[in-house]
Amino acid sequence: MVSSGLPLVSIVTPSFNMDRYLPRTIDSVLSQDYPKIEYIVMDGGSTDGTHEILRSYGDRLQYFSEPDKGPSDAVHKGFRHAHGEIFAWLGADDIYLPGAVDFAVKALVARPEIDVIYGEGYWIDQHGAVISRYPTLPFDPKILERDCFICQPASFFRAAAYRRCGLDPDVNFSFDYDLWIRMAKQGIRFQMIPQYLAGSRMHHGAKTINERDTVFQASIGLLQQHYGYVPFSWAFGYTAFRNDGRDQFFQPMKYSLRNYLASLPEGLRLNPTKRMQFLGDWLAAPLREIRRRFS
Repeated sequence: MVSSGLPLVSIVTPSFNMDRYLPRTIDSVLSQDYPKIEYIVMDGGSTDGTHEILRSYGDRLQYFSEPDKGPSDAVHKGFRHAHGEIFAWLGADDIYLPGAVDFAVKALVARPEIDVIYGEGYWIDQHGAVISRYPTLPFDPKILERDCFICQPASFFRAAAYRRCGLDPDVNFSFDYDLWIRMAKQGIRFQMIPQYLAGSRMHHGAKTINERDTVFQASIGLLQQHYGYVPFSWAFGYTAFRNDGRDQFFQPMKYSLRNYLASLPEGLRLNPTKRMQFLGDWLAAPLREIRRRFS
């Protein structure tokens, strides 16, 4: 493929007071070897050193600084400025791995029937060191009903597919999960590829860790809204978090009898119209856990 025939890729980064990580994020985009990238940073009105950082890149990127309702709203606004055939967004503390954009474009060009591709990713720490592999899985809409297994920074999608089913600017926790669910329901086609494309940074300032209770409630609300059912794994995870306060990433979740027993009334409360289904899942959970641990 010659450069003139390649699709333009529009990448949006939402940012608010993230000057600690933002330069590494920006550099990971601008150092990509793919020749046709439009890069847009949407700043929510930062009061740290973000503006100086953005100005230092000159015309290598576009940036807008204005109040927003949160990261989902910022990305949504960014895509409204975008001109690419392929869209992606990268959090202000996440990074692309070398060659990520080229891998993604080649995968979409080679599979015209696919709308969204996502690759493997790593969890990385505040210094950029790899913690572990992101738990990505091949796409299965049934698994999506209980688990968000798509590494968002490693995802790329056709602009036309996004415009059919865009981000909800009012959903600011688990908004990627909300988008994947709504896309899957509309028949938008997903494909996992084996290449490692991104690093998703986990640190104590991240919303996923720092606002764990709110993230749990938001994800549970999405499951209730989209599927009318909250699986055992979510009811148990939320119960365990409320009992012991562990963030369940840096501090692993406790699989205790106390948490298991307490998850029953919680799961029944979350599933008022599907209590028998939850009871069956709850009774089967210990056997599934034994199989998982010893298989």
